[in-house]
Amino acid sequence: MARPMPTYADVLAARARIGALACRTPLIEHPALNAAVGGRVLLKAENLQRVGAFKFRGAYNKIAQVDAAAFPGGVVACSSGNHAQGVAAAATLRGLKSAIVMPSDAPRLKVERTRAFGGEVIAYDRTTEDRDAIARALCASRGAAYVHPFDDPDVIAGQGTVGMEMMEQAAALGVTPDLVLVGVSGGGLIGGVSLAVKEASPATQIYSVEPAGFDDLARSLVRGERQRNERLSGSICDALMSAMPGEITFEVAKRNLVGGLVVTDEEAKAAVRFAFRELKLVVEPGGAVSLAAILAGKLDLAGKTVMAVLSGGNIDPALFAEIIQEPRQAA
Repeated sequence: MARPMPTYADVLAARARIGALACRTPLIEHPALNAAVGGRVLLKAENLQRVGAFKFRGAYNKIAQVDAAAFPGGVVACSSGNHAQGVAAAATLRGLKSAIVMPSDAPRLKVERTRAFGGEVIAYDRTTEDRDAIARALCASRGAAYVHPFDDPDVIAGQGTVGMEMMEQAAALGVTPDLVLVGVSGGGLIGGVSLAVKEASPATQIYSVEPAGFDDLARSLVRGERQRNERLSGSICDALMSAMPGEITFEVAKRNLVGGLVVTDEEAKAAVRFAFRELKLVVEPGGAVSLAAILAGKLDLAGKTVMAVLSGGNIDPALFAEIIQEPRQAA
């Protein structure tokens, strides 16, 4: 049976449901970045969002619709960190319990913050264990609802509020973007953003950005069917290592995206450094891949207006210190 596809109407409903609980994050422009590319760059700073990433939006939109009587065990989710924090925070706001299945190599900061938001953390080995099977078993034993990190219409619609805000903020500046770049793991963010962007500007081109070796969506778009990554770990972009695109997110991507871009770990680190040194922003590597694609010249942006999402800022302090202290890379 075909799964329901999220629509722009769902994004509108998500916005009303979330209300003022999510921050309206700024759309940032900086002359140093414009000069670097010869165009106009607008960055949606979701690293400044509640819980430090866009994930709160989709998690809250989903969890706000969970019937506490039907699911006395609350909610269960799988995440390397940002979805975990979003689910924990949203569940606590709704008075529900939350349990998050997190990889044992997840950044310590993300684990600690998930617990601080009220979530129970259950560790697993991402190379030998099946996180989805663990989560489903927990749901069955506890009477809990599963909150998928990306392949759920309500989660996608919640993430779509990022795109809705972006387009409103751009319109207030008198700007219509030629291009939109969004970092991708399972595709929930870019799926939701694409619904809002295409509603406001059908001609705007949308590209996914993924880490090298984890470019499953880019390869899937080329081949016309979902592709699986060969590895489950091995990138500094820990937030962007889903095994393959979701069924729903891939269908949305096929309709709305023109292609996918790939950045290396070094390019992601260079973007983290640039965000800190020039923009005075803390962005995690996975949250900086769209900026990395811009800085690395993956597309010709001369004379164009591009919008990109900085999707998260939850980086381990030691890793952040190591990255920003590295020497500037040659252009």
